[in-house]
Amino acid sequence: MVSSMTGFGRSEVNFDNRRISVELKSVNNRYLDLGIKMPKMFNSLEADIRKELKLYMKRGKVDVFINYEDLTEADTKVQYNHDIAAEYVECLKKMSEDFGLQNDVRLSVLARFPDVLTMEAQEIDEKTLWEPLKKALDEACEQFAAARLREGEFLKEDLNKKLDIMKEDVDFITERSPQIIEEYKAGLREKIDALLEDTQIDENRLAMEVTIYADKICVDEELVRLRSHIEAVRSALEEGDDENGIGRKLDFLAQEMNREANTTLSKSTDIQVSDKAIELKTTIEKIREQIQNIE
Repeated sequence: MVSSMTGFGRSEVNFDNRRISVELKSVNNRYLDLGIKMPKMFNSLEADIRKELKLYMKRGKVDVFINYEDLTEADTKVQYNHDIAAEYVECLKKMSEDFGLQNDVRLSVLARFPDVLTMEAQEIDEKTLWEPLKKALDEACEQFAAARLREGEFLKEDLNKKLDIMKEDVDFITERSPQIIEEYKAGLREKIDALLEDTQIDENRLAMEVTIYADKICVDEELVRLRSHIEAVRSALEEGDDENGIGRKLDFLAQEMNREANTTLSKSTDIQVSDKAIELKTTIEKIREQIQNIE
């Protein structure tokens, strides 16, 4: 199977009146770049989270959003800060003495002073969090991987169509090349006939000129390599993902195909072959663009 580098997945797990949700989305990237946004309580689990994510993806810029909700509010408690309250009391007492005012501070008033009473989150055991978090991660990653595979199949189909177009162009150039040499030979003979009129043509010299010309425009090696690269891309698409993904391999093959197409174009002296070589380059560029989407 072929995987795209664009995908989306989401999962939500409820446990003990709490909820953990995980959302993944990705775009193209040369390497695997994980950007994780999550509450601080999960910081100690980050290494485990990254390890779990890497089981499902090899390349791409992946944004991971982890959210936690306590539906019972049981994870917070009221904290009485004695030292801060004592400082308030001491300051009020001194103010009363300094200005000769009655110290009439009541408990209800003191409790409203900043930081006397605070709400603090209770710590939750990592083991309690990891099991539902892992479940949410796995479910979201499975959706994410499935979305990537579906997109990958569309890319595979499109690439195979473009490879068919390339092969047709290569076949045309292969068939056209011998005709170019024969046309050159015939044209050269006509020019010599016109110049020499009734003088006999040196067939050996003519054959030598044609051979030099044929060697100059010969693209047999380039065409053989192009066919080889086309089949290599087809094979990679058919075999599908390996442990490192096939995107880098396909990108290398596309670069090599472009190199051979450039050489073919530079050697061409025939308008029909030049047109096909330009078509080859255009198709290869489209292939390279699509390959950038493959993991």
